[in-house]
Amino acid sequence: MRIALAQISSTTDPEENLAELARRVTEAAASGARLVVLPEATMCRFGVPLGPVAEPLDGPWATRVREIATVAGVTVVAGMFTPAPDGRVRNTLIATGAGVDAHYDKIHMFDAFGFAESDTVAPGEAPVTIEVADGSGTVTVGLTTCYDVRFPGLYQRLADAGATVQLVPASWGAGEGKREQWELLVRARALDTGSFVVACDQADPTTDGGEHGKAPTGIGYSTVAGPYGEVIGALGPEPGLLVVDLDPEAAETVRAKIPVLRNRRF
Repeated sequence: MRIALAQISSTTDPEENLAELARRVTEAAASGARLVVLPEATMCRFGVPLGPVAEPLDGPWATRVREIATVAGVTVVAGMFTPAPDGRVRNTLIATGAGVDAHYDKIHMFDAFGFAESDTVAPGEAPVTIEVADGSGTVTVGLTTCYDVRFPGLYQRLADAGATVQLVPASWGAGEGKREQWELLVRARALDTGSFVVACDQADPTTDGGEHGKAPTGIGYSTVAGPYGEVIGALGPEPGLLVVDLDPEAAETVRAKIPVLRNRRF
């Protein structure tokens, strides 16, 4: 299964970000990728009011993502913001194209390191998996977002549902030790579920003429970890495209050798 990670640096303009999404999806499809993963907050970076930006899943931004995925013939997963009933927004992943039409609302709110995502973002409630075509069948893929990666129970739940590949679109906050935490957590979630973990972060904005500010705006270093916790591929801090070939059946082999899901007591 060929997967592309499009590490971009989102701006505050959803239309500009949509154009970058289209460019990266086209590039990824040309490389033979069947699944294209973009970061959390692809629609609009953090650090600005999100209410005016949010659109429903049948709104123009999501509709355009569906059209781009359809033309490219691939499944696209990207972060956007949708309205929540209580006046806040939801931090949503849209997953669309090649027979997929689903979404995931981020469950764990980033109320840490002095940032309170829950002030403006309402949490989701349900884990979500999708079925992505890989040429010979379908692969069960779990959807998670950024801060979710600190909570192994969610990844275990997705693995229980059959996910051998787990996605982590992110907009990771910068700071001392944060890169080390990011890389360690991605590898740990792979190792403790026997899964491939595909973690696509926002590029470091300082590599593209921007700045971090107080909001989590990404550090780059998108990483793909294998079921033994090994690093299969990674990017640096700047924008880029990482294309990897994964064998989901290898996850089943590792789970048979190291049956942590079956052996767990809690």
